[in-house]
Amino acid sequence: MRILLQFPEGLKQRALGYAKELERQGNEVFISASPTFGACDLALDEAKSIKADKLVHFGHAEFMRADFNVEYVEYRMDASLDAIEKSMGELAPYRRIGIVTTVQHVHQLEEIKKIYEAHGKEVAIGKPYGFARHSGQILGCDVGSAAAINNSVDCFVYFGGGLFHPLGAVYATTKPFLAVDPFAGKWLWLDGYREKRRKEEKRMLVRASDAMRFGVLVSTKNGQHNMNLAKMLKARIEKDGFEAAILVSNTFDFDALNNMMEIDAFVNTACPRIATEDFERLRKPLLSANLLMELIKSKEEARRQL
Repeated sequence: MRILLQFPEGLKQRALGYAKELERQGNEVFISASPTFGACDLALDEAKSIKADKLVHFGHAEFMRADFNVEYVEYRMDASLDAIEKSMGELAPYRRIGIVTTVQHVHQLEEIKKIYEAHGKEVAIGKPYGFARHSGQILGCDVGSAAAINNSVDCFVYFGGGLFHPLGAVYATTKPFLAVDPFAGKWLWLDGYREKRRKEEKRMLVRASDAMRFGVLVSTKNGQHNMNLAKMLKARIEKDGFEAAILVSNTFDFDALNNMMEIDAFVNTACPRIATEDFERLRKPLLSANLLMELIKSKEEARRQL
């Protein structure tokens, strides 16, 4: 069997070992050297180009069905729970706790739940309703496991490294949010990021208030492609008398976008985190679909007042 292996950056160091093992089993094996941003970013074009029989994607849970033979190999990691115990004092004011993590640690959530319950806490682990596959699992673009229990908990705890995943959940919830990093042995309240994001969105709307020509970003990545939404937004923009064009790319190069001087503002339909994490890399405003609709509404109200 001809197999293409795909690894996220943190696991590329193990690629050769996996490849050699599969070769010993009689397979013809290739390794994708391209970066991948998650299970939404499968190396399908590469797999088809080399006429692979199967793509093996490491590190993530299944994201969505593809028109290709894809095998997902999840990566689990046992992290120390010491930081959970040591940060317990931070949760003194709260009785009901919602816990979330990434696919690497979902198998540890039940153990974390028992620790909190031993300290008299009630613990909720939400079920996903989007692309995530496991209860309590959050993705950068799918935080349903957190949003689903927002109204039934007093606060949230994220267990894992980094801030990329928990910040997505912070933006989608309203309760106090504590990130516990088992690798650094530290913890941090993330609530301030919500207000920071609200201020950034207000500034973005102000910057885009005079925009007349819009570029709607469409990704060709299998899990980020949303042409129907892009067409709908383009039609909505043009209905209000403005100009719009759909801009297509597999991975958006922000320097290339900055060269499109005719565009007054960009609208994102690709990975939702582009509009929250990468907006500063563009000279022109970068709006989410929701912000675009808010902008259009404000423009319509301004016209009525004239």
